[in-house]
Amino acid sequence: MNRTELASAKRIVIKVGSSTLTGSAGSALDESSVASLGDVIAQLRSQGKEVVLVSSGAIAAGLAPLGLTSRPKDLATQQAAASVGQGLLIARYTESFKRHGVIASQVLLTIEDVIRRSHYQNAQRTLFRLLQLGVVPVINENDSVGTQEIRMGDNDRLAALVSHLIGADLLVLVSDIDALYDAPPTQAGAKRVADVASVKALSDVEVGGVGSSGVGSGGMVTKIEAARIATGAGITMLLTNLANVSGALAGKDVGTIFQPVHDRKPSRLLWLEHASTPQGRLTLDDGAATAVLERGVSLLPAGVTAVSGEFSAGDTVELVTTKGLVIARGLIAFDSDEIPQMLGKSTKDIAALLGAEYERELVHRDDLVLL
Repeated sequence: MNRTELASAKRIVIKVGSSTLTGSAGSALDESSVASLGDVIAQLRSQGKEVVLVSSGAIAAGLAPLGLTSRPKDLATQQAAASVGQGLLIARYTESFKRHGVIASQVLLTIEDVIRRSHYQNAQRTLFRLLQLGVVPVINENDSVGTQEIRMGDNDRLAALVSHLIGADLLVLVSDIDALYDAPPTQAGAKRVADVASVKALSDVEVGGVGSSGVGSGGMVTKIEAARIATGAGITMLLTNLANVSGALAGKDVGTIFQPVHDRKPSRLLWLEHASTPQGRLTLDDGAATAVLERGVSLLPAGVTAVSGEFSAGDTVELVTTKGLVIARGLIAFDSDEIPQMLGKSTKDIAALLGAEYERELVHRDDLVLL
């Protein structure tokens, strides 16, 4: 998708970070920033586009009412600030959208809601219905009860997964930095990277850091990871700041475009690659590792030399080489305590030893993704 084609996107996910919403002060929501974002979204809605907003800022919004001047370090206070701030955040969005006759709704998710299939389908149905009703869903992680989510500051990744969840045409990350640069933007000679054909081409780009206000917890690293998820799922991603987002969406040469590198992956494989939590490991001999990597075959017990971890059938496991290199993830077909007696044996030998129901793959190729 080139810059002129950005305007043709019909379903757009916009993610905005805490630093953008709090401005330079960083200890309270910036009313002008919220209003500007509302203007952008209302303009897109007036063009007949569907918009989903993934918003950070709940913790930041709760700081001032609690008398805090900086993001707390301990988890309990972070959760308390999020609990106070979440209501304030959605209230500001409701007011901002109401000026344009747009209805906002609050949808609180955790990573679990976009990786567990039953939750995934429920979230998908809800979001589709909200869009059909002309509503702008405002999604945030459920930080008041979340644990790992708060520490990771993973709304960038959540936004990429939501983009795939609803079949978005475009993911827009609105940051306090106007684009990706080949060096820290404050460094002399740093140049904007206007177009990224493949995230793999960014190995020489120096990334990192958090927002200028100090209330965010992501940074460019999580934005690159979001680009990896989105583009790997066939979705174009745009990175820019609030001041430039309208111009960028209209085709102006600002920000950075990350081009999709694949057709859309099945939801199961996207989840498996980017959002699942491995519960164990299978060590493959050299022949099995080569077969999985080069021929895309299923994994049979004969090619496995060791198993570690405790897991049940259907859990995610990592496939590793004899040198410990992780080459793939897959959904295991057996419990961990069933596998040791099967290692190194052919499926026919296993059937004779354990019964015909064991004459099958450890990991089927349809439930396997290369890393």
